[in-house]
Amino acid sequence: MIKRRNVLKLLAAPLAAPALMTVARPGFAQGKDKVTYAYLLDPAYDAVTWAMSNGKIASDKITVEARGLAIPQLIQATSAKQYDVIMTAVIAVPPAAARGLELKVLSTALQQSALGEGAGVWVKSDSPLKDPKGLKGKTLGSYALRSTGYTQVRLALIKKYGLNAALEGGDVKQVEIQAPNLPGALAAGQIDAATLIHSQAYRALKSGEFRPIAETGRDNIEAFGMRFISALNVSYPERLAQRPEAFKEFNRMFRESVRYALANRDEVFGAVGKQTNLPPDFFNWWFEKSSDVPGTFEDSHAQIINKFYELSKEIGMIQSYPDIRSVVWEHALRS
Repeated sequence: MIKRRNVLKLLAAPLAAPALMTVARPGFAQGKDKVTYAYLLDPAYDAVTWAMSNGKIASDKITVEARGLAIPQLIQATSAKQYDVIMTAVIAVPPAAARGLELKVLSTALQQSALGEGAGVWVKSDSPLKDPKGLKGKTLGSYALRSTGYTQVRLALIKKYGLNAALEGGDVKQVEIQAPNLPGALAAGQIDAATLIHSQAYRALKSGEFRPIAETGRDNIEAFGMRFISALNVSYPERLAQRPEAFKEFNRMFRESVRYALANRDEVFGAVGKQTNLPPDFFNWWFEKSSDVPGTFEDSHAQIINKFYELSKEIGMIQSYPDIRSVVWEHALRS
């Protein structure tokens, strides 16, 4: 049996190793345009970008330099326009538009899997809590209270479980804790429940130390009949106008990178797993049960995002929002 202290050390480990970067080989990248891309720092997304960052997706037009960033750095980089393409939270688009930061959507970067795992509410295995209704008067920890993912958790708590999940004055005390510290806070009893993300949820599932009392992704599919979208790949109008062919090629390479990962799991999951100290089974779970990475933008995606904006406004997370179709790049990939 794994000792408790070893399990907690594993759960509290950093979410990802340094992201993989493009390496220009002599004579290979000469004359090619470079597109920089920043994405959420997590081992799963290292697998998404691995093929296009490691020369597996051929292009005679561009090279892609991809880098993982933590959520605060992603937010800062978006405003500062530090990257050509950046992975941005769905809920961040309306406030950006309101303060004059114009973004154009290139593709859907992260969508809930049809199986609805990966957005659970977790408690210690010996907790008396059986479902989220028992959270009244309790403390729930989150990695980011105003994030898209946590807003979707709150929607499930409200619509499925009947809780007043207002961030202030509701049925549940909600506290923000840095993501790497969430499992430790839960294990130590500092909080009664936690929302764990990606690799943390997988490690919790395998450890036996914690258990989910709800899978809110599944709850939202049941409540709203749709798989919510949490992140988009976006760029800036002036850059798209200057280099449209480069960004069209980025879109193609991004979609092909996802396809390559799924078609060559042993190669990709083995390489990224070695870098991040995670077994290939994690990546299989993530792609099959937790998340989809469409790499396109469909009208169905627009309908889902607009519904999410409507619900987010209803619970006071945003004041107004545009029809997402109005900010989609005209050359966004379709199926």
